[in-house]
Amino acid sequence: MLSIREIVQLKQVIRHWRERLSGHGGEEATVPAGCVPLYVGPEGKRFEVPARFLKLPVFVELLKRAEEEYGFEQAGGLAIPCDSDFFRWVADALRRDQASFGQLGFDELHALFARHRDAASSPEARV
Repeated sequence: MLSIREIVQLKQVIRHWRERLSGHGGEEATVPAGCVPLYVGPEGKRFEVPARFLKLPVFVELLKRAEEEYGFEQAGGLAIPCDSDFFRWVADALRRDQASFGQLGFDELHALFARHRDAASSPEARV
């Protein structure tokens, strides 16, 4: 049987690990089943992406970049060195049509994103 002191210590340890895993102080992070939380860009914007995305070429490249930039010992969560707007666009494109976008690499998707962003900011697009 556990003593009250041991129970309190156990609760403190659990709270500490929940805070560390959530990356948000006392706020417990909930991640949908089959998804992985990623923290993107210098601002650390949190995204939840399906785990199946991690095997796609663009994510393999992003994970290699994360390893090169941060190493394997990242505290708090998996950080991805990438522009958050680009990351959001890639994740949305993959959710809409993984068959078409899933085999494209980082450079190909970045070129598509740049064209999309340029087209959206052109004067004709605002009419």
